[in-house]
Amino acid sequence: MKHSPHIARKRFGQHFLTDGGIIDAIVQAIAPQPGDAMVEIGPGLAALTQPLVERLGALTVIELDRDLAQRLRSHGQLKVIESDVLKVDFAQVAQAQDATKLRVVGNLPYNISTPILFHLLNAVDVVQDQHFMLQKEVIDRMVAKPSTAAYGRLSVMLQWRYAMENVLFVPPESFSPPPRVDSAVVRMLPRPDATPLDVALLSEVVQVAFSQRRKILRHTLGAWLQNKNFAGQFDVQRRAEEVPVEEFQALVLALTPSGACPAPLSVQ
Repeated sequence: MKHSPHIARKRFGQHFLTDGGIIDAIVQAIAPQPGDAMVEIGPGLAALTQPLVERLGALTVIELDRDLAQRLRSHGQLKVIESDVLKVDFAQVAQAQDATKLRVVGNLPYNISTPILFHLLNAVDVVQDQHFMLQKEVIDRMVAKPSTAAYGRLSVMLQWRYAMENVLFVPPESFSPPPRVDSAVVRMLPRPDATPLDVALLSEVVQVAFSQRRKILRHTLGAWLQNKNFAGQFDVQRRAEEVPVEEFQALVLALTPSGACPAPLSVQ
C-alpha cells in the first residue's frame, strides 16, 4: 500500500530521521533482542521502527499524529497507541504486554522532551532501560557534573534515578527537515540502588535552588528552608551548581517526615 508523502508538522516538533548510517548506529546502541518488550515514542515515518521490529518480532508504538498512526496500523507487527505520550500509563502498557520491564526508545520531540523525561520518571519501576534521541544541549544538561554551566535541575532530577551516558552524536543533516540544533542519543539505566525519595519535594527543592543560579543559596534555598523551620545542617554559602546530587537527596530525606509516602512527580 503506497502512502502519499507526509509533511512534517511544526506543532508536533517533527523532524524525521533519514540517515541510514545513523539509524544503524542507534539500533546497535539499543541492541534489541527477539521478544524484548519494547515501546517506541513518536515513531514518525518508521525509520527506526522498521529495523527494531525486524529484530524484535513485535513492537508497541506511541504516536500522536493521527495520519501517522493510521499508516502505522497497516503494519502487522506493530501495536499502535494513538495518544499524547504524557497521558500514557507505562505500567498499564507493561501489563498489557505481560512484561515486568519495558525497554523504551524514541526520537523525542524537542519541544516537550523534558516533560516526557519527567513523566517517565514516575514509571521508572517498570523500565529496564531508555534510549532517546534528543537535542544535544538537553543531553549535556542530563549528564552534567556539578560546578559546570550545564549542571542544573534536569541533571539532579535524573541522575538521582538513572545512570546516563551520551552514546552517539547526530548532526542536523541526518533529519528531514534538518533541525537548527545538534542532536545526540542518550542511554538511561534506572539505578537499582536509588534512594527512595519524595519526588515532588526533590523537584521543589531543586527548583528553588536553581531559580537564581548566579546567587548563593542563602538568598533562595536558605530563605525557603527558614520558612520550613529546617533545623538541620546544609551549607547555603555556595551556588546551587556546586551542590552534588547526593547532597540534594540528603536534604530531601532530612525534610521528609518519617513514615511519609513519596509523592509522584507532576511537571507542567
